[in-house]
Amino acid sequence: ARSPYTASKEYASFRSSVTQKKIITEVFGREIVWPIYDFGPREVRCPLICLPPVGGTADIFYNQMMALCCLGYRIIAVDYPILNNVSEFCDGFLALLDQLRLDQVHIFGAGLGGFLAQKFVQATWHSQRTQSLILNSSYVDSSAFSSLPSPTMLKLMPGFMLKRTVLGLLPQGDLEANIANSVDFMVERLESLSRDDLLSRLLLLVTENYVEPQHIASQNIKIMVLDVLDHCAVPFSAREELAKCYLGAKEAQLKDGGNFPFLSRSSEVNMFIELHLRPFSGTRFSARNDFTNEVPAKAETA
Repeated sequence: ARSPYTASKEYASFRSSVTQKKIITEVFGREIVWPIYDFGPREVRCPLICLPPVGGTADIFYNQMMALCCLGYRIIAVDYPILNNVSEFCDGFLALLDQLRLDQVHIFGAGLGGFLAQKFVQATWHSQRTQSLILNSSYVDSSAFSSLPSPTMLKLMPGFMLKRTVLGLLPQGDLEANIANSVDFMVERLESLSRDDLLSRLLLLVTENYVEPQHIASQNIKIMVLDVLDHCAVPFSAREELAKCYLGAKEAQLKDGGNFPFLSRSSEVNMFIELHLRPFSGTRFSARNDFTNEVPAKAETA
């Protein structure tokens, strides 16, 4: 049986309205294919890009796309290609923005997605491409996951063990209904990932790496740290360390919501996203078409 969120009207509406596209980029002679969902008015030149956590696919942001695009926002949810390392992500993501002709963007990153967003901002500090960040349950140092198997071990593991490694990050036991539904939905997404996909994502998670926040601070980027106060895959100490790195950031806290509040507490998360993006309204960095409250029900396929 499908999980309640997969069977929901909202998800069905998302699948029928938004077409997945594959954008091909080239990084140092290697072809990298990015599956994306791009929804909302095309004339918006500084959209919100959503990056999923380690076991997520781009469609996990369907609630954000369906609710916020109706208000004139343009949102692009991105799926990870198979990557060799974080710097290849940064080069590939830059190539993706160039291919989509996006000079500046806002990024919402959850878990691993938040870490990669920070690394991208750091990598482009000499030629800024990011106006703002929303970091959901994220971290600044991969040592947060030092309890997971090492890169060498992961490379030897069959697919089912890699899946089990990701499942081990999810909360167990009695969960509130929406949190339980969000976990079920994410487990279904995890099932769709190949061994190579999973290995690539887990290596991005555990390979030694850290963010240099001074390169982010120097760009005067508006940051929101969006956190839950209940159980989450990213250890509390790692989330606390991230908050200390961005003392000027706006803190948005949810009493609960588990690993995936963008699913389990989507209306609260959408409200925080709107609050965060509102100061950009009326500027060339606006993530929405400020002259409309309506967008076509069908996504145009460019």
